[in-house]
Amino acid sequence: MMGIMNLRMRRFLWNRMLDVLTYMILLVAIFPVGWMVLTSLKTSWDAQSLPPVWLFVPTFENYQALFSSGSTSSNFGGLLWNSVVVSFVSTVLSIVFGALAAYSLSRFRLKRGKDIAIWILSTRMFPPAATLVPVFMMMSWFDLIDTYAALIIPYTAFNLSFVVWMLKGFFDDIPVDLEESAMIDGCSRMSAFVRIILPLIAPGLAATAIICLMFSWNEFMFALVLSRNEVVTAPVIANQFITMYGVQWGELTAASTLMTAPVLIFAILVRNHMIKGLTMGSVK
Repeated sequence: MMGIMNLRMRRFLWNRMLDVLTYMILLVAIFPVGWMVLTSLKTSWDAQSLPPVWLFVPTFENYQALFSSGSTSSNFGGLLWNSVVVSFVSTVLSIVFGALAAYSLSRFRLKRGKDIAIWILSTRMFPPAATLVPVFMMMSWFDLIDTYAALIIPYTAFNLSFVVWMLKGFFDDIPVDLEESAMIDGCSRMSAFVRIILPLIAPGLAATAIICLMFSWNEFMFALVLSRNEVVTAPVIANQFITMYGVQWGELTAASTLMTAPVLIFAILVRNHMIKGLTMGSVK
């Protein structure tokens, strides 16, 4: 009896230790985001004071400065719109072309199909910075600099390999008998793909789309080099708050909060699909 009590006590203490460790890790992960939001609500003086000011009266002057006329970031609403257009279009294109490619690799016996799949994966390992100069030259030749296409095309290309490898695993888990039954009933292969297969991997599509959206939304390097005035995206604005006179922490954190909020809210709303999609197929 005492042995059972001691075992239960050890389990109880071990579970509480794991709970404390989990909360500590969660606190460390959330602290930078909380610090960013708090700093965005401080005055310019409080935001740069050392030691940090913990008790202060919240203000929205930093957010107002982002949209006020005469400031370097007065077009911040337009920058957010550019980010929405570029991220959404590139994500949709990546999912469409990636789903078709992944389905082909999963269902058709292609000559050297495994080599093609490995080559697609290798493009993901290639550092994007190494392609910056060639991509810039290509966009210059086609006169696409400072257009939506200059950003959408590279973002789609870099996300495509990730989409193919994510979705191929989902297609592999779906029995071929379902498509064959649908085609016997009169569906074409494309119709069976759209009506039968895609609904079955909807969680995987959602998870993949969310990750691609985050990649495109947060991308900075190509947006900085391939844009001038018309299609500048929101992450590029962070560079304007780091000046020779210092860092404008209030406006920088306000801009970062506005850039983080849409993706964070979207991820929270579809978190169930994202978790299901990422774990789907892990347990057979």
